[in-house]
Amino acid sequence: MFYFLCMMKKNAYLPILLLAVAFTAFGDKAADSVSAALDTAAGTAGSTFVNTPASNIRKAVVIPVAGPVDYSMATFVGRAIFDAAKEDNVLIVLDIDTYGGQVDAAFTIVDSITASRAPTVSFVRSKAISAGALIALSADQMFMRPGTTIGDVAPLINTSEGPQMLGEKHQSPIRAKFRTLARKNGYHEVLTEAMVTEEIAVYEIALPDSVIYLDSLKAANLPDSVKKQIKSQKLVVKAGELLTMTEAEAQHYGFSKKTVSTIDEMLREMGHQNAEIVNISKNWSENLSGLIASFAPVLMMFGFALIYIEMRTPGFGVPGILGIVCIALVFFGQYMVGLADYSEMLLIIFGVILLCVEIFVLPGFFIGAAGIGLIIIGMLLSLQDFVIPDPEIPWQTAALQKNILLLSLSILGSIVLVLVFFKYFFEKLGRVVQGPYLAATLGGAQADEDMAFVPKVGDRGTALTPLRPAGKVRIDKELCDVVTDGQFIDNGTAVVITQIQGNRIVVAAAE
Repeated sequence: MFYFLCMMKKNAYLPILLLAVAFTAFGDKAADSVSAALDTAAGTAGSTFVNTPASNIRKAVVIPVAGPVDYSMATFVGRAIFDAAKEDNVLIVLDIDTYGGQVDAAFTIVDSITASRAPTVSFVRSKAISAGALIALSADQMFMRPGTTIGDVAPLINTSEGPQMLGEKHQSPIRAKFRTLARKNGYHEVLTEAMVTEEIAVYEIALPDSVIYLDSLKAANLPDSVKKQIKSQKLVVKAGELLTMTEAEAQHYGFSKKTVSTIDEMLREMGHQNAEIVNISKNWSENLSGLIASFAPVLMMFGFALIYIEMRTPGFGVPGILGIVCIALVFFGQYMVGLADYSEMLLIIFGVILLCVEIFVLPGFFIGAAGIGLIIIGMLLSLQDFVIPDPEIPWQTAALQKNILLLSLSILGSIVLVLVFFKYFFEKLGRVVQGPYLAATLGGAQADEDMAFVPKVGDRGTALTPLRPAGKVRIDKELCDVVTDGQFIDNGTAVVITQIQGNRIVVAAAE
């Protein structure tokens, strides 16, 4: 009937400039040894970014990177950078205050930053933790406010025992991204890796004319000629801990250019004090997509429940409309952040068509179940930017498991809502609301009792349609709209009237 393309739905591979770093030496043999160690372990501190002349920067576009790092943020930051870079002589300022979030969303933001044709600078307002550190270090330069922190980029997953650090398979791609950014901006590679992997112990080694940073293994294996010239050696981070730096430490290790209190002060330090500051904020669609994403599980739960209620009641009315609206809202939110695409839309639309066929044309179970199944598959794919997890992107497997759990909980919640509705509310609703099942022509029964059919408790008949719980029954050659007390009865089954409440006829399967 249909097939899926087993490939990533979206890929963004953007070029990153790799810059070589040279070291001055204090002796031929010592220089060779130190350079070899640095080539494999560290790198030279100091940014490779060349300031645009102050007279040329006329505008500083400030983009907030605050709150959880997710696809909503990635869409906003990417859009803001793209719009800002359309103009000449613009500096892009990333105003960062985040504990991190989704790794793949952070990678998307990093790719947007590194691909920008305009110069970029990150301003750590409060904290740049986890994915926030990755974003902060991707800019051409970084400044930090007093009392701020950066680091601790270990990939975590929530388990029944609490947050657990993911293994080497997940850490390796993140370390590789940090190494790329370190080479681009002249940071010490081993220090960036120490933010990701807690097994690394890093030492700061002062030589007569330079300072190098090495892990414990490379520090122990330095040639004796180099060891003799070591002036001091200090442990930066010990094994079993992740590197997290204050603003002073980040400046000392070469990550932060300077500690500043405001963006205005930062611009003065960069020589762009005359630049106009323009603050960018999310537009209405980005705000709406973020709001919908926060309520997506609840919307899916009500959407599935209302669609199922519509299938089990005759005609098409409010439950079906509301259910489709709930599902459409979730899809719209995912589409706005770039996760959902036309393939998911087609699956959901095809599922809705099958539901309509089941309701209006061919009553039965399997057609409607197939429709709900297609809607569920479409919703699952809309929650992620891939179809099958890529082995080279290991956190996609964790994302798939999380999305399946999210959908399962939504479906379980919808089942509970359906059971509660039919058990406690459906019968009461029938007493006050005139629904399609109240269309039996009983109004004239009192006018001419000899000619009109008047159903009575105990009358027997045969179900002409499945009663789920409403449907049609033939009683004494008359066609009546009836309901059950929650029982599902197949068509062709003998039934008996158990209650008559006004115009409402309640039946049960006859013994």
